[in-house]
Amino acid sequence: MLSSTHPAALTAHQLTKAYHLTPILKDVSFSVNRGERAALIGPNGCGKTTLLRILAGELPADSGHVSLAPAGLRLGYLPQAFPHDPHLTLDNLLGQVGGNLAHLENQLGELAQALAHDPGRETLQIAYDQALTRLNQANPGRVHTILASLGLAGIPGQQRVGTLSGGQKTRLALALALLNNPDLLLLDEPTNHLDISMIEWLEAWLDSFSGGILFVSHDRTFIDRVATKVLDLDPHTQTLREYPGGYSDYLAIYHSERDKQWSAWRDQVYEVRRMRQDIARTREQANWVERNTTPRQPGVRRYAKKVARKAKSREKKLDRYLAAADRVEKPTRSWQMKLDFAEPAHLGQQVLTLEGLAVGYPGRDPLLSNLNLDIQAGQRVVLTGPNGCGKTTLLRTIAGQLAPCAGRVHLGHSVRLGYMSQEQEQLDPQHSALAMLQRVAPLNETDARSFLHFFLFSGDDALRPGRDLSFGERARLSLALLVAAGCNFLILDEPINHLDIPSRSRFEEALAQFEGTILAVVHDRYFIQQFATDLWLAGSGQIETRILRDSTDD
Repeated sequence: MLSSTHPAALTAHQLTKAYHLTPILKDVSFSVNRGERAALIGPNGCGKTTLLRILAGELPADSGHVSLAPAGLRLGYLPQAFPHDPHLTLDNLLGQVGGNLAHLENQLGELAQALAHDPGRETLQIAYDQALTRLNQANPGRVHTILASLGLAGIPGQQRVGTLSGGQKTRLALALALLNNPDLLLLDEPTNHLDISMIEWLEAWLDSFSGGILFVSHDRTFIDRVATKVLDLDPHTQTLREYPGGYSDYLAIYHSERDKQWSAWRDQVYEVRRMRQDIARTREQANWVERNTTPRQPGVRRYAKKVARKAKSREKKLDRYLAAADRVEKPTRSWQMKLDFAEPAHLGQQVLTLEGLAVGYPGRDPLLSNLNLDIQAGQRVVLTGPNGCGKTTLLRTIAGQLAPCAGRVHLGHSVRLGYMSQEQEQLDPQHSALAMLQRVAPLNETDARSFLHFFLFSGDDALRPGRDLSFGERARLSLALLVAAGCNFLILDEPINHLDIPSRSRFEEALAQFEGTILAVVHDRYFIQQFATDLWLAGSGQIETRILRDSTDD
C-alpha cells in the first residue's frame, strides 16, 4: 500500500453514459482522496452500479475519463453479485487469486534486481508493486488472517463457493478484494446479506482503513457511521452533487434546501398570479373606457389607449419573467413510493401466543426452542439476529407453512394474517400485477390500476408477468396485495431488502399509518429505531425480548 503521505486519489472527470439513447450519467465529476469515505446514494436504476463499474474499469464511459493519482493506485472492487465461478472450491478460488508462491518469489527477486540498476523506471516500479501484491495474496498466513477476520476461517477448503450463504459470499468477495492490498475500495452494497453484528464489524474495519472508500448502500445507519461525505446521484438530471457528513447530515441539508425551493416557487406562483391579475384589470379598464365613450371625447380615449399600451408592456414584462434563467422550477417529488394502507379489520387484544414452541426441520436439532412469547394489538415487533439462526423458519412456522417441532402457535380469533416472504415466492410468475391484485380484491381494472399506481406500477408495468419483475418490484407488489386483502397482522421477512433509500422511507411512512400489528425480520438499524416498539433478538437457540417504546405512544 502507498505510504500515508502519498496523495492517493481517484478522480472522475465529466463522465457521461447512456443506454439506447437513455442518459444514465451526465458530466459526473468528483474525487475520493485518501482517508475519505464517500457514500453514493440514489434510487434504484439511477446509475450507481454503472458508475462503479466505470471507475473499476469494467465498463467504458461514453465520454469523460477516470484518473488515478499515482498511476499505480490499487483498486479493490466488491461488485453486487458474487463475481466468481460457483463450482470452484474455496482452495481453488484462493489459489487462482494468489498464484504460485515460489514463482511469485522468483519474479519479485528479478524485478528487485532490475529496479536496483534502473530505480527511476516507472514501469518497473509498477510491476514490482503488482508482484508484491500477488505475493501477499498468496501468503497463507495473510489469507487465513483475512478469512478469520471475516468469520470465514471455518469453511472447509473443498467446499464449493456456490454452496455458501449470501452473507458468506459477500464476506468472501470482500476478502478477495482485501487480498489485493488496495489503496482505494469500491464497494457496491457491501452490507447485503450481512447480519447486524457483521455490519458493525465491517463499520469498524472500514473506519480503520487508511485508504479512500467509495461505497453504495441503502443502509442509512451504515452511511451515518462510515461516510465522511455523501454523493447524491439525481435520476432526473443524471448529475451528481456532493454533501458533507453522513446520511443524517445530507438529509437535513436536502430538506432545508427543498423547503426553500418550495417557498421560492410558491412566492413565484403568487407573483405571476398577481401580475396576470394586474394585466387583466388594466386591459379591462382600457376596454371599459373604449365601450363607454364616444369619438367626441378624444382626451379620455387617448388615456384609454395609453392604459392599453401599459397592459401590453406589462404582458411583455411577464413573458420575460417567465423565460428568465433564474426562474425557480417547481420541485420534483423525489421520494419513490407513495403508499396508503387501508384501515385493517378489527383486531382483538391478543394477536399471537407461542407456547413452548420449537422450530426447525425434521431429522435435525431445532433452530429455536422453548419459545414462550406473545404479541398484542398495536405492537410492531422486529425479529433480528445472525444469519441462519432460525428467523425465517420461525416466521414460516407462525404463518402455518411449517409444522412446529414442539409446542404450539395460537393466533387471536379475529386475526387476518398476511405473510410477505423474503423471496416473494407467493407471487404468480405467469400472471400480471393487475391480475394478481384483482384476485385478492374486488376492484375493476380502473380502480386496480389506480391502486397499483401508488406502488409505482404505472402504464404497462401493471401488465407485466411476475417473472419479469425485479426484486424491488416484487417486494412492492407483495406489499400491495397484503394491503388490498385487508390483513390486520403482517408478517414481513426482510421487506426492505431490495428497496432503495427513498422507497424504504415511504415504506416506513406507510407502516407508521398501518393500525394493525406487525412482526418483521429486519437488519436495517435505522428502520428498527424509527419503527419498532419491541425487539426480539434470536441467537443460541433462544429469543431475548426488549421493549423499545410503548406501542400505545404511537
